[in-house]
Amino acid sequence: MSFQTIAPVSSIQVTEFFLAWTACWLPLALGCAIAFKWQPLQPITTGQKLPLLASLYAIAPLILWQASEILAVPLTNWGFTRNWQLLISSSGGFVIGAIGIASLFAAQSTLGWVKWQQSEQKKSRQIASVVVLTLLLALWISGTEELIFRGFVFTQLERDFNVGWAAAISSLIFALLHLIWEQKETFPQLPGLCLMGMVLVLARWVDNGSLGLAWGLHAGWVWAIACLDTLQVITYTGNAAEWVTGKYGKPLAGVVGLLFLLATGTIILLYRVFYA
Repeated sequence: MSFQTIAPVSSIQVTEFFLAWTACWLPLALGCAIAFKWQPLQPITTGQKLPLLASLYAIAPLILWQASEILAVPLTNWGFTRNWQLLISSSGGFVIGAIGIASLFAAQSTLGWVKWQQSEQKKSRQIASVVVLTLLLALWISGTEELIFRGFVFTQLERDFNVGWAAAISSLIFALLHLIWEQKETFPQLPGLCLMGMVLVLARWVDNGSLGLAWGLHAGWVWAIACLDTLQVITYTGNAAEWVTGKYGKPLAGVVGLLFLLATGTIILLYRVFYA
């Protein structure tokens, strides 16, 4: 009995994609790891992570394009459309995502769980550079991840599984692959990352198969969180347990983050129900 008769075709295709992506990235990753003195399974600094991440995501579109050619599947089938609707949906999603994060921390501030820090040492030019650079990275990273996980992986799995299973499996893969970078801080976030993936699949469905809304939401979340972390404008007061606010200061590792994702999913679902 061959492997093809045991595993669904879509699972084989997804596995082959990640193997090809890994094989192409490993030489680049090895060079970056040596240059920046990083060892796998060891804590990674921002300076070490960015070159590795950049090399990984730089080759992803090439692998996806090749997969599209081999499978004879246009990128539009994976939710990537070259039209104004993609821009409109992604812009709207970005605003919703960024405002959502701001509201999340504003609510926690009101409850006394976090406090805002004002640093006189940070100049407006420094803040602006952080905001712009983080925005570019958020758009690039989230766009690549959406095309891979909510685009290629979810769509291919949907051929052999129902929508629920395809969403769950693609979200689980999305969550587990985050362990590549930081195991200690990422492990408590796995449920949150899985739920995040499910919400983003829902966003694609709400957007009639386009990745625009999912891309925008993802980018808005990444941008807002990264700006807050980089500028160090928020500190936790300790008035609420870590399992509530998020272990290691990561919202996805706490009840608050899970409720935030559920609320976001509910809002976009209600929009589809009442206004679509």
